[in-house]
Amino acid sequence: MSDAIKPFLLNIPQDDLDDLARRLDMIRWPTPSPVEDGRQGPPLAKIRALVEHWRHRYDWRRCEAYLNGLGQFRTEIDGVDIHFLHIRSPHEDAMPLLMLHGWPGSVLEFRHVIDPLINPTAHGGEAGDAFHLVIPSMPGFGFSGKPVEPGWNVGRIASAWITLMDRLGHESWGVQGGDWGAMVALTLGQMAPAGLAGLHFNFVPFQPTEEEVAQATPDERRMLDDAARYERDYSAYMKLQGTRPQSVAFGLADSPVGLASWIYGLFQDVSDSGGDPERVFSLDDMIDDIMLYWLPNAGPSSARLYWEGFRAMQAGGMPHTPVPTPTGISMFPGEQVRLSRRWADRRFRHLVHFSEADRGGHFAALEAPERFAKEVRQTFGHLR
Repeated sequence: MSDAIKPFLLNIPQDDLDDLARRLDMIRWPTPSPVEDGRQGPPLAKIRALVEHWRHRYDWRRCEAYLNGLGQFRTEIDGVDIHFLHIRSPHEDAMPLLMLHGWPGSVLEFRHVIDPLINPTAHGGEAGDAFHLVIPSMPGFGFSGKPVEPGWNVGRIASAWITLMDRLGHESWGVQGGDWGAMVALTLGQMAPAGLAGLHFNFVPFQPTEEEVAQATPDERRMLDDAARYERDYSAYMKLQGTRPQSVAFGLADSPVGLASWIYGLFQDVSDSGGDPERVFSLDDMIDDIMLYWLPNAGPSSARLYWEGFRAMQAGGMPHTPVPTPTGISMFPGEQVRLSRRWADRRFRHLVHFSEADRGGHFAALEAPERFAKEVRQTFGHLR
């Protein structure tokens, strides 16, 4: 295995973009749902509007140039080529920070917080708040390679990220994670490798105990109700991908509109948008994210992470010992699965920061970037 780190430049063949345009021109649309209010999934009119923008006004080359300008690299770890952004701060003493996305996110999930984190003095912060950022695409996601064998669960991904940070020469570093990125961050926190200074979560994988349910305060009861609503109304995608990812793989690989609607459903259901994601995300931002699944055909391979996660949970479940690594937690109100400070104190041995934001949801870095950047700075301000 080579440990070489190679610059990576995107230059998608025009034939691939022409093929996408033809597919968007050949859609066979479903009939409208009897309840076009989102309860059965994305409304037909919303997806038609997104596709119309995608076909006639969206410019992939803009996104491609943006990514190339950030500093993209690839390196092989454990047999898989890993794509990542490595963005250095102009402040040499900046703290290295590993930022981890989930599904259906991508490295672009952090696009609006990159400059505030690497260049805080231009955004109301101090030079001592600065970070060097490492933002990898999860195996099977974006322009990372696709695992060809089972076993790429969060534990194996966590080990790969330790290798990545070591390979980049970062001796002391932090981790920020949401969604599957939070699962990997939690695993890293339990592993506590040398050099890991601390963690920040905007989502915490959390299951209350029977005692916590019975003794829930009114605020905690609302959190439990929201989690129950997510399980009842919004989690079908998770169960399908966790049990039969190959069933949906053919549609995600063959139909750009099928892929787009599958991803749009999450922007609709778990953002702080009241079911109207265009209120908090631009069409270009949503389509950029979709393109990082469509162009590398990562819809099927990314879905398989749920199958790996379900199998790992069945084998051992979540760890029950408190996380020893210093941790900060930021809860955003549109996040469906939240926990209280009281519940967090039982699960993290050294909780250095806990805050509840006034807006933002599951995609907090996209929805509330100023607050997100502030929360990250505050967490690691205790740990530098």
